[in-house]
Amino acid sequence: MNTPITVQYKINAPVEKVWNALTDKKEMKSWYFDIQDFTLETGRVFNFYEPGGAKEYHHQCQILEIIPNKKLKHTWSYPELSDAVTTVTWELQKEDIGTLVTLTHEHIEGFDSLGENFSLKSFTEGWNGIIGKSLKEYLEK
Repeated sequence: MNTPITVQYKINAPVEKVWNALTDKKEMKSWYFDIQDFTLETGRVFNFYEPGGAKEYHHQCQILEIIPNKKLKHTWSYPELSDAVTTVTWELQKEDIGTLVTLTHEHIEGFDSLGENFSLKSFTEGWNGIIGKSLKEYLEK
């Protein structure tokens, strides 16, 4: 059963500014993750760890779809921990003077065996913090 996570926030910034924050690795480092091998190109794989020096969880993603200023879709996996591969879709929609950001994370039930840190609740809280706090504050400052 696929129960996708959907997180949605209105950000008071133009679509182009939000898109740059999502796709420029220098900007990502300020609000998201330090993804040194990120290149905005379909098929490209990128890797990162959670912030801090622990390097406990290796994240590996592959870009599946790019529609500039509208949509970025990529896989999301933990290759050292599981064979499961999930999908994250970022969608941007112009709304008044701002942007409606919708994130959908699908198929996370593949991570069920990895424990509480990989639960629906944990991912939902994480995405709400990343978008509703980190991205929003970064772009609205």
